[in-house]
Amino acid sequence: MSGDAGEGLIDADARIQERMEELERDRMKATLRDVRDPEAVRAYESLRLAKAEMERQFAATSQKARRTQLKQAIQELTSRMKALESAVK
Repeated sequence: MSGDAGEGLIDADARIQERMEELERDRMKATLRDVRDPEAVRAYESLRLAKAEMERQFAATSQKARRTQLKQAIQELTSRMKALESAVK
């Protein structure tokens, strides 16, 4: 009967060890994700949203002058996003 109890302790110990290893892997993943510059990520997301709005407006307008303005704005936003890509990826 003591053999069964010993096997149970060994199994429990193995499960605890596996859980500890799993938690360590999760901590390592979290550390790797936090390498990006949070300010750059915020700026990039802001530019991405602004670009999406400009593209929506561009698709909705038919005035030539306004379309030209929007196209230039979209190009500028794209340029700024490319400059930030190395900091956010």
